[in-house]
Amino acid sequence: MNFDEIIDRRGTGSTKWDRMQAYGGVPPEDGLPMWVADMDFRAADVLQDAMRDLVAQANYGYFTGDAEMNEAVAWWMTERHGWHADPAHMSSTAGLGHAIALILETYTDPGDEVIIFTPVYHEFTHKIELAGRVVHESPLAIRDGMYHMDLDTLEAGLTGREKMMLISSPHNPAGRIWTRQELRQLADLCARHDLLMIADEIHHDLVFPGQTFTSFLNAAPEASDRTFMLTAASKTFNTAGARVGTVTIPNPDLRARFQRALQVHQTQPNLLGVELTRAAYSPRGAAWVDALVAYLEANHRLFLDGVAQIPGLKAMPMQSTYLAWVDFADTGMEMAEVLRRVHEDARLVPSVGTPFGTGGETFLRFNLGTPRARVAEAIDRLQTAFADLQ
Repeated sequence: MNFDEIIDRRGTGSTKWDRMQAYGGVPPEDGLPMWVADMDFRAADVLQDAMRDLVAQANYGYFTGDAEMNEAVAWWMTERHGWHADPAHMSSTAGLGHAIALILETYTDPGDEVIIFTPVYHEFTHKIELAGRVVHESPLAIRDGMYHMDLDTLEAGLTGREKMMLISSPHNPAGRIWTRQELRQLADLCARHDLLMIADEIHHDLVFPGQTFTSFLNAAPEASDRTFMLTAASKTFNTAGARVGTVTIPNPDLRARFQRALQVHQTQPNLLGVELTRAAYSPRGAAWVDALVAYLEANHRLFLDGVAQIPGLKAMPMQSTYLAWVDFADTGMEMAEVLRRVHEDARLVPSVGTPFGTGGETFLRFNLGTPRARVAEAIDRLQTAFADLQ
């Protein structure tokens, strides 16, 4: 588990590296990509062993499905999160983006509103709008340097056109972990207004030491009849290319409709993703994750300390994930000038905050899932690019 190893991913078809120039205008020859949520570490040995076993079979034909994977998912949720998920309630999708799209299509109608708490993962808005549904933003409030939900204002503005709520837990882009009480308040609001809940918990394994993550249905088990739980190994183990996610639906009627939608779309799990997930959700996988999280937390401390040395920059303290959310508002600069300095002077490509919705306009999101030497290099480059503020 040498997370300090530098791996050259340029020219390998990596979105993060080989599309960096198209996204941020900085070529990979001298740029550092810190945008798309993809880590630069070598795959865990348990994954490599699973792939070697698969190759040794020398056959990639039809297979018996995802039952063993679902058992591994259930084991992981119980052991790592204390959530006793039932494998019989699980369905496999081609990643969680696909899961969200299919849920929107199956349980809402064009024109229906979907509540999201902004700023939030930009694909939420994208998926809702692609489906012909309407985004209902509930802007997060910043108190004591961290995000908080304003449920009173949200509830006062509801019109009855809202049919669903979609949350990121832990929160992307700020790494905030919602408390048990906050999750219960969301469940209560959904019950009062007959809203379905999608709880996207894809980052739930990347929780820093000393922090506590609560799965939505552990906080509010009474909400199980209206909840879709979204989980995947893809962020934890960097297996997004395998395109497999799990949707857990306790309500039998909702589950039957979802499984019917999967049949209509001829969606079935793929062999590679099933084997990677089954291998990941194991004791060996757990040991790797524990080491990873400790490494990411140290990267986070290094990055936040470095950002704090630049007047006008404020990074939100992270409780989880490897995505740092930095506010440039107090620099007094227009964001065009901030981006010019970050791209042209620092040769860094973080994610631009505006697509994350209301409240993200002055922020950039920096991916810290990379060897520490690159994090240190990014800090040096930022401090040089904004040296005139010091």
